[in-house]
Amino acid sequence: MMQKVINKPHKIIVIGLTGSIGMGKSTISSQLARLGGAVCDSDAIVHKLLACDGEAFAKVKNAFPQAIENNQINRKVLGKIVFSDKQKLKILESILHPLVEKHQEIAISNAATAKKKFIVLDIPLLFEAGREQICDYTIVVSAPKFLQRQRVLKRANMTKEKFENILLHQMPDLQKRRLADFVILSGLGKHHSLKQLKRVISRL
Repeated sequence: MMQKVINKPHKIIVIGLTGSIGMGKSTISSQLARLGGAVCDSDAIVHKLLACDGEAFAKVKNAFPQAIENNQINRKVLGKIVFSDKQKLKILESILHPLVEKHQEIAISNAATAKKKFIVLDIPLLFEAGREQICDYTIVVSAPKFLQRQRVLKRANMTKEKFENILLHQMPDLQKRRLADFVILSGLGKHHSLKQLKRVISRL
């Protein structure tokens, strides 16, 4: 009897992309896509999970009924609840993280099947969640603190207090840079960051 041949997806490089709020991570993610990589955006996954027809909706509704308005999750209310209570934040993470990880693994498999050379896992809390373990390489996007502050405070509905609270739940930029395989500096313009990325991708 002939042995069945199973076509496995080719080897794909998995790059973990992270950076604190306002560091320019979204721009770098877009540039990596232009350089030929697949991109898996964790924030976009969470947004879909929290939609009224999302996989996480029922569990979040049961755990945080005060965040439900017109049978939808009010993300601003949910954010205020969890960022002011570490225990409630852990409950939300226990609901979302396994689902996000499942979708990341599906994205890696799909990108490999499509014969992409690399996939970027855009994960704001990459090191905090221990997801660097599934990555071949990690990239941290960094910028001067004054520029980070300017960028974030220009956002709609952002306050100084909210900004400081978000920073409290993120690993400090310096620590992230020490853990990363590569650091991309976003404070000198898009052209400069693209040149840095091209050097990184050519090395990989």
